[in-house]
Amino acid sequence: MSAVTGERQKRAQAGVPATAEDPRWAAVVARDRGADGAFYYSVRTTGVYCRPSCGARRPRMENVGFYATTAAAEAAGFRACKRCQPAGPSTDSRQAELVARVVRILEESENTPTLEALATETGVSPYHLHRVFKSRIGLTPAAYARAHRAQRMRAELDRLQSVTDAIFEAGYGSSSRFYEQSQDRLGMTPGQFRAGGAGAEIRFAVGESYMGALLVACSAVGVCAISLGDDPDQLVRELQDRFPQARMIGADAQFERLIARVVGQIEEPTRAFADGELPLDVRGTAFQQRVWQALREIPIGETRSYAKLAAEIGRPGGARAVARACAANSLAVAIPCHRVIRGDGALSGYRWGVERKRMLLEREGALSSDAENAGS
Repeated sequence: MSAVTGERQKRAQAGVPATAEDPRWAAVVARDRGADGAFYYSVRTTGVYCRPSCGARRPRMENVGFYATTAAAEAAGFRACKRCQPAGPSTDSRQAELVARVVRILEESENTPTLEALATETGVSPYHLHRVFKSRIGLTPAAYARAHRAQRMRAELDRLQSVTDAIFEAGYGSSSRFYEQSQDRLGMTPGQFRAGGAGAEIRFAVGESYMGALLVACSAVGVCAISLGDDPDQLVRELQDRFPQARMIGADAQFERLIARVVGQIEEPTRAFADGELPLDVRGTAFQQRVWQALREIPIGETRSYAKLAAEIGRPGGARAVARACAANSLAVAIPCHRVIRGDGALSGYRWGVERKRMLLEREGALSSDAENAGS
């Protein structure tokens, strides 16, 4: 008789149910959504069966049984729980479907629907819709609609000759409504944006960190570039290429303090920038902004794989799209795309060099010896 079998017999003689040793019971106790679909549990006293993640009151251990399928549970005489609806799609599937439907409505509507209108059309409460959408996307429905409309506006500015035509093509009900928000959406007026920043002022300065040269640039809205490199002149040239018509202004004493804060964050990454401490001029598609917001929520000292980050924002299977969004990030450290690694722990593409990515993660204590070896 094995030691394991002997221990089980002792526990059985002591009156401890076998369920206590079953790993499926631990999943039920934890209400583990990751176990949904892997098995179902029944409750003898109520006659129902549930998903492992069911939020109903936890049953007594001795009343619980396990089944591999819903058919097996029903064949044993149990009925589906009305709360977790184990016979239907999972909670994750239902939420993903809800979010996808709301995204379609927002992107296809000429005028942004109210939260109440969205809730009515999708058959859920406004509170539930707002909570699920924000948890999945990282933005509220209204913020997503604004980001999508701004993305359309940037595309139309490139396509059309008339700024007024571009405003209406992008879905703004009036030109005054757009101009009220243009600074927030573009960081400059639409004419300036289309003309490579013509007439706009961008302040910049170059400093030094343990990783080499560091450039920080600000528009009227906030920090629009944080770049790392070996050649300070090259960093400045890249900024000029991005905004060829903007007026570049060198650093003053106030701007030097901003540089010092960024360098301090790189040198001693003990905390993230507090909200409002480093206002950002973030320009990207709605999807890119979802990814960038998720990056800012990764705690210092932790990493995510591209696949896991994609799942967290409600895009399972979107690892490549997440990787492209990370590559499009122009704000090193402030939007910490260096905290995303491959699924096998190896370090891959980083806009400012994989070695700098390694150095940042080592500084933050997020790079385990296994991940470091995988990236060698």
